[in-house]
Amino acid sequence: MAPAETIRLATFDTGLGRKGPGLMLRDLQSGRDDQAEAAIALIAQADADVLMLMDIDWDYAGNGAAALRDRLSDVGGGYPHHIARRPNSGVPSGFDLDGDGTTHEARDALGYGRFTGDSGLAVLSRFPLGEIRDLTGALWSDHGTPADLVPPPALAGMPLATTAQWVVPITIRGQEITLVTMSAGTPVFDGPEDRNGIRNRDELTLVSDLVDGAKAALVMGRANQDPAGGEGHAEALMRLLTHPALQDPRPEGPDGGLATVEFRTVGPMRVDYVLPPRGLRVVGSGTLHDAAAGPSRLVWVDVAVP
Repeated sequence: MAPAETIRLATFDTGLGRKGPGLMLRDLQSGRDDQAEAAIALIAQADADVLMLMDIDWDYAGNGAAALRDRLSDVGGGYPHHIARRPNSGVPSGFDLDGDGTTHEARDALGYGRFTGDSGLAVLSRFPLGEIRDLTGALWSDHGTPADLVPPPALAGMPLATTAQWVVPITIRGQEITLVTMSAGTPVFDGPEDRNGIRNRDELTLVSDLVDGAKAALVMGRANQDPAGGEGHAEALMRLLTHPALQDPRPEGPDGGLATVEFRTVGPMRVDYVLPPRGLRVVGSGTLHDAAAGPSRLVWVDVAVP
């Protein structure tokens, strides 16, 4: 019997998203932006086999994501298989979603964003990817409880995903593992109606539902909730962390803590997760951080694939 192979899985909120279209591409290509260079170095240091990256600006031609792959290839981390599709963030809804009398601000987009493609997702893999199931456009009304939280005229076109929602088959050593991405919106910055909190809850509930129907499910990304504190509907996160098909390795940083981000206003929190299939043996886990790259830590988990 062939020995098991150790595979590294990682997720990282890169901080590469910029304040306007094309700026991420500019900074990646220039090689002179300190934050972008630090983020690339941190990703290269992790040397993961499958990466779920957040805060990656999307553009119609795919130039930004291609520039990121090129830069990683230059430092030795080539990823021949990849996905970077248009997110909901920044896509105009045409409605005044936050009730401030305007229809064209970041909070009025289908997902919070200053421009179409703001802060999207990318999956990079050294293993072949199967046909993606893209649920980015799945309606909130079909997967949650948005009534009275969204203006009635907007309800018919309002997606659940703040950013995007993908289900991605990955073939590793002849075995299929199903990546269920996670990029839930923040549960705060709303009012007593708790619109963001309820949307976050419903997004996490959909992730759990997708795990229920998946083969060897793997969840990676940002839940925007900490099980030990903070705001949000904890039951949705706990359903994921205790799901019988998943395992939570609880990756620790060098300081022994579980925090994955240092928020300026509320301090350290654990909001990013790599939850491997229950059937794979975890052989290591941890986080990597470089303050020059931003407040988020890269979260990695090593699993043995027979």
